[in-house]
Amino acid sequence: MLQRSLLWAIVAAVSATMPLSAGAKNPATTPSPRLNKEMQPDAGWMKRHDGFVDIAKKGGVDVLFLGDSITDAWRGKAAQPTWDKYFVPHKPANFGIGGDRTQHVLWRIRNGELDGIKPKVAVLMIGTNNTGGDSAEQIADGVAAIVKTIRQTSPTTKVMLLAVFPRGEKPDNPGRTKIAQINKTISKLNDGANVRYLDIGAKFTQPDGMLTKDIMPDFLHLSARGYEIWGEAINPLLGEMLRAPQVAAAEPRAEPAPRMPRLRGLFGRILRRQ
Repeated sequence: MLQRSLLWAIVAAVSATMPLSAGAKNPATTPSPRLNKEMQPDAGWMKRHDGFVDIAKKGGVDVLFLGDSITDAWRGKAAQPTWDKYFVPHKPANFGIGGDRTQHVLWRIRNGELDGIKPKVAVLMIGTNNTGGDSAEQIADGVAAIVKTIRQTSPTTKVMLLAVFPRGEKPDNPGRTKIAQINKTISKLNDGANVRYLDIGAKFTQPDGMLTKDIMPDFLHLSARGYEIWGEAINPLLGEMLRAPQVAAAEPRAEPAPRMPRLRGLFGRILRRQ
């Protein structure tokens, strides 16, 4: 039997050479592991994913953070005091991975990272790494797919959907324009109960819209002060969401994810030809 990592390498290689179907033209909504230069699942990324799956299997997570490097860095020295202050009392887990796009988070939560846990709240901030290659509409659809998957996998979990944070020093940065479009669209996912949208972007900027290095040293990632702003800004809503009763709402069934079993027949035909 092929090891999982090797099998996914074959999946990735085959998928890379296959044309996209009419329903899978948006890369931001197509679940995918992170691939390396050889178009195979990145070993380091897979190791981190497997570690998150192990954490999920142990259970005991009430607040789950999902995202990219900005979320990932909550485990760093600069952010740790704020993490301990606001979130440790709520049994948190940080499933952020640097460099992730919407499709990577979508793949992760469809492949074990929600198995064994039913968080009271999932805090999601994702999409900035998609801005270099995907349209605002595509990225917003990717974010929506993640929210939908969380709610379908764990119907009692409420989602705190954060607006994509501002990036680029000046307010006229092209990335800011795309992010504003993304946020306008995903804000409509707010239903006032199970999905709560929160835009804290203005708390990171100056009154004229400029970003400063004391909050975002590279105009993208946060400093210790930036994480303090983030933690303080979401704490009231997090407390409200944690206090609210957990009631499973009816959710439409998810479309089947393009998971490994679908390609087994193809592998069998390939192997029989050898």
